[in-house]
Amino acid sequence: MDWNEKIMEAADGLQEEMTACRRDLHRYPEPGWTEFRTAAKAAAFLTSLGYTVKTGADAVKQDCMMGVPSPEQLAADQQRAVQEGADPQWVHRMDGGRTGLVAEWKFREGGPVVAIRFDMDCNEVTETDDPAHKPNQESFASHHPGAMHACGHDGHTTVGLALARVLASLQEELRGTVRLIFQPAEEGVRGAHAMVESGIVDDVDYLLGAHFGFKMRRTGSVACNVTGFLATSKYDARFFGVPAHAGAAPEQGKNALLAAACAALNLHAIARHSGGASRINVGRLEAGSGRNVIGDKALLCLETRGATSEINRYMEAEALRILKAAALMYDVRLEVEKTGGAAGGSNSEELAAFLEQEARATGLFDEVVGACDFGASEDFSYFMERVQSHGGQAAYMMIGANLAAGHHDSRFDFDERAMGYSLKLLACSVCRLLREG
Repeated sequence: MDWNEKIMEAADGLQEEMTACRRDLHRYPEPGWTEFRTAAKAAAFLTSLGYTVKTGADAVKQDCMMGVPSPEQLAADQQRAVQEGADPQWVHRMDGGRTGLVAEWKFREGGPVVAIRFDMDCNEVTETDDPAHKPNQESFASHHPGAMHACGHDGHTTVGLALARVLASLQEELRGTVRLIFQPAEEGVRGAHAMVESGIVDDVDYLLGAHFGFKMRRTGSVACNVTGFLATSKYDARFFGVPAHAGAAPEQGKNALLAAACAALNLHAIARHSGGASRINVGRLEAGSGRNVIGDKALLCLETRGATSEINRYMEAEALRILKAAALMYDVRLEVEKTGGAAGGSNSEELAAFLEQEARATGLFDEVVGACDFGASEDFSYFMERVQSHGGQAAYMMIGANLAAGHHDSRFDFDERAMGYSLKLLACSVCRLLREG
C-alpha cells in the first residue's frame, strides 16, 4: 500500500470520530478570545499524540489583540469551560483570552516548514429552535444562548485534529516540520494579527488554509486558487460631549450626536482610490439620551476595505481624519478603538496550481474550479501576507459542502461528509510537500 492509499484509508477510518468531535464542539460554541474549552481540549489531544504545543503568551502577542471581551467576561468563560470538561491547567495558560494554539512536529531533517491554519471561534448568533434543524433532531445544537457555530469553524477545528493524527501515523515517511495553527477570533477579523506578530509563521515555507462552503456550496467541489481577499479595518468611535437642556440652555451643551452624524455622512464621502476597489461603511450609530437633551454621547461602528492593504490604509487614514475633524468641529472628545482588521492578498500561484493538481489526482472531487474571487475579508490574509513577504508561499481553499442555510444564519449546518474531503486533500498535499517540497 503506497502512502496516498494509507492517507485515504486513515481518513475513512476517522469519519465517525470526526463527526463526534464536530458535534461536541457545536454543542459548546465559544466566541472570539473565549475559546477556552475548544483550545484546551485540542491542546490535550495534540499533546497526547506527541506534538509540541504552545499557547497563551507563546502563541498570541497580547498588545496586538483586537476586540477582546472584558476581564470579567473572560473569567466567566474560563470558569464555564472548566465546568464543561476543559483541563484547568490548559485554561489557566490562556489567561487574558490568549486562546491561540500552535502544535508542531519535527520529522526527519531536510524538509520544509509547512503550516496549516484552522479557526476555532463561533458566531454570536442564537441557533434556531426549529425541530427540523438537524442539530436539534440529533441533539447537538448549541448549549450556549447567543452563541452558535454558524460558519463551520467547528468542522475546521475537527479537520485540524484529524490531520494531526494522520500525519503522526506517517511520521517515518516525512521530513521537515509541520505546524498546526488553531486561531481564535476569526469572526470580526480580530485574531490572526496577534498570532502573526508572535512570529509563528516567520520561517514558514508553505502555508495552507481552507473553509467549508462560502462560494462552493456543493459537497464534492473545491476551489484551490482563491483570489481577491479585501483588506479591512474595523473601528468603534465614541464621541463624548456635554448634556444640556435643549430649550433652556442649548448653548451650554456639546453635541456628540451631531458630531457622530457629521462623521457618518462625511465618511461615505471619502474619495475612492484609483488603484482598485475600496469600501466604507457605517454599520451602526447610537447617540443621545432624550428628546429635550443635547446629545452628549454617541457610538459609531465603521469599517473600511480595500483591494490591497495599501488601498485600505488610505481609506483607514481618511476615516480617522474625518472622525477627528468631526469631533473638533463640535468641540467634543473622541475615543477610537480598532476592533479588527485583515490584510489584502491572493494565493501564491505556484502553490495554488500544486493544490489543484493534488485535488485532481486524488479523484475525490467531481468539480475542481480555477481562480475563485473571494470578494470579502478573512484574516487568514495576515498569515498569507507575512509568509509571502518572507519568501514563502501561501494558499487558501474553499472546500465544497452542502449547506442547510447561508453562513452566519441561525439555521446554518453543513454536510459532515465534507470533513472527509478536506482531510484527505490537506493530508495528501501536506505529505507531498513534506516528502518532496
